[in-house]
Amino acid sequence: MDSVLNKFYKNHNLLYKVFLFVATTFLIVYLFPKSGTFRYSFEKGKPWQSENLYAPFDFAIQKSNEELKEERQQIANESPVFFEVDTAKVTQISNRYKAVFERSFFEVTEQKLKNNLYQFGEKLLSELYTVGVLSERYNIDNEQTISVLIGNIQSKTVAYSQFFVQTDLKSYITSKIEDSEYAEFLPAYLSLFYDVVEPNSKYNTSLSESALKDRLDRIVLVRGRVDKGTLIVSKGEVVQGDKLSILKSLESEYESQVWTEANYVWILVAYTVLVALALLMLLLFLRKYRDDIFSNNTKVTFIFFNIALMVLLTTLVVNYNSAYIYAVPLCILPLVLKAFFDARLGLFTHVVTVLLLGFVVANNYEYMFLQIIAGIVTILTVSELYKRANLFISVGQITLIYIISYFSFYVIHEGSIDGLKWENFLLFVLCGLATLFVQPLIYAYEKLFGLVSDVSLLELSDTNSKLLKELSDKAPGTFHHSLNVANLAEASANEIGANAMLVRVGALYHDIGKMSNPTYFTENQSTGTNPHDELSPKESAQIIVNHVINGVEIAKKNKLPDRVIDFIRTHHGTSYVRYFYNKQMEITTEFAPSDYMYNGPKPFSKETAILMMCDSVEAASKSLKDPTSTKINEFVDTIIANQIEAAQFLNANITFKEIESIKKVLKHKLANMYHLRIEYPE
Repeated sequence: MDSVLNKFYKNHNLLYKVFLFVATTFLIVYLFPKSGTFRYSFEKGKPWQSENLYAPFDFAIQKSNEELKEERQQIANESPVFFEVDTAKVTQISNRYKAVFERSFFEVTEQKLKNNLYQFGEKLLSELYTVGVLSERYNIDNEQTISVLIGNIQSKTVAYSQFFVQTDLKSYITSKIEDSEYAEFLPAYLSLFYDVVEPNSKYNTSLSESALKDRLDRIVLVRGRVDKGTLIVSKGEVVQGDKLSILKSLESEYESQVWTEANYVWILVAYTVLVALALLMLLLFLRKYRDDIFSNNTKVTFIFFNIALMVLLTTLVVNYNSAYIYAVPLCILPLVLKAFFDARLGLFTHVVTVLLLGFVVANNYEYMFLQIIAGIVTILTVSELYKRANLFISVGQITLIYIISYFSFYVIHEGSIDGLKWENFLLFVLCGLATLFVQPLIYAYEKLFGLVSDVSLLELSDTNSKLLKELSDKAPGTFHHSLNVANLAEASANEIGANAMLVRVGALYHDIGKMSNPTYFTENQSTGTNPHDELSPKESAQIIVNHVINGVEIAKKNKLPDRVIDFIRTHHGTSYVRYFYNKQMEITTEFAPSDYMYNGPKPFSKETAILMMCDSVEAASKSLKDPTSTKINEFVDTIIANQIEAAQFLNANITFKEIESIKKVLKHKLANMYHLRIEYPE
């Protein structure tokens, strides 16, 4: 049992990666659409590039969206519309007319004239209610046939224009009276009809909508059938007209085929294999080219989490409305990975993610082309993410690339810009704006995964920070030394293309452990007394060695990132405290050399190797007397040669060419620090 547990413990890193790989694969497969996929690609007006295509099964030819829309519109125009007319109300209105007429025309005393006025008004009232009076005007064509319902029984059909709308009452009465011999009685007639006329007709919503729905439900969505084995399109034949309709129908048939018990397992296995291959390529890339990341489970989890997040986000948008697919800020992925790792890993992961999303989106070639190009532009243009102006400029360039690529694809497909969906350009702008969310996202990731980006490094490089101010107060000499080393290391990193911001921050904090015993280090001894005079060489060596251990403890207490702590741990590697080692040798040769050796580890990156070189050169340069260019050159060569001979850079991925470039920078910088000038002849 113990042997099994020991074996499990030894391989727990690998087992975790296997679990992460399997879990991510199944999660992505679960998010994929549960339907078949048409394996051919075709475009309207373009030749068929594949072999002759025969119908794999019987299927119906579906009507296009335009055909269905036209047919629905025609049915909507022809569908019966029902209006209810209350004839009993006409009788009530007629009876009320008599009473109201007497009030309105009481001033007319001549009986004959009064009778004529009464009959004229009665005639107008009868015309108003020939069919019926409506309270409002409906959005119905005047020539639309209306079925009139009296007591829920259809009595006749009339044109909609034959109904009178109550809101037209004033204009109607005015026109009739002004053209008659009774124009002087217009105010009385208006008062009369305003009091008498009431709507007696209304739109029957339930019957009308039911009749329309019944007719729409009877629409046939297909207009023919293709039998299995029928030749659909030949190689080289232009895809248009009926050929295009049949191909779209076949594609739709594939996509509408829900997984059945018969093919469920096979499709699931196929999806799983393809997703697993893509993720496996990413793991192999990490294993071969980014072993430090591969060995860190947190970083691998972070990468896989971002891939799954992008697939999830894209799937949600596609399921909601695929028209918004270009609003998904996929370029956040390479931005984030470049901020925490490097550009090459960011681009490789982005490409793998886009390949996976090809299963989810329609027009997958166009989508993949746009996203890969945008990802490349992101990697090439975004530098120094902590500078806000750079991010805004890069996002503008990414948005422009999206727009240009989409426009070009549309012209290729359609041959013109007629019908171009300009709203997609707005989606690209929204995508660019959403990409700006990368800044708060990076901050959140730093807290969740314990990673560090250039943005945080910029904050840590502030010499007014609490920890660096404490260093300048307790160990001013060490603080000045750290500033000099930071300047040397930054210049060296820029020379060979390393992370200059990271190595500068590492240099600023590499000696914070000296705050525990500042006077035991020569740069902080201002009184002329040396406390090492009272100690044995072994005790002195232990104090010097312990500044690395103390530095790691102080860094962890102040929650410095691991990437910065690595500089504290490695800046002396496994070298000896040479001064006290030699002093002990003068006393006796019988001692343990390990007592005078730093615990390591050795530098394991270009940045940590740069710091070791710069720290040693800067510290030792203080012992130079009457420095000249020749002395400085020999001095730098000797120190770095000793480090190479001690195999201090064996684990760092730094080349001899890069070391020579660093030496050149150090020589130039030291010459400037000592203000060396050319000696002119007298």
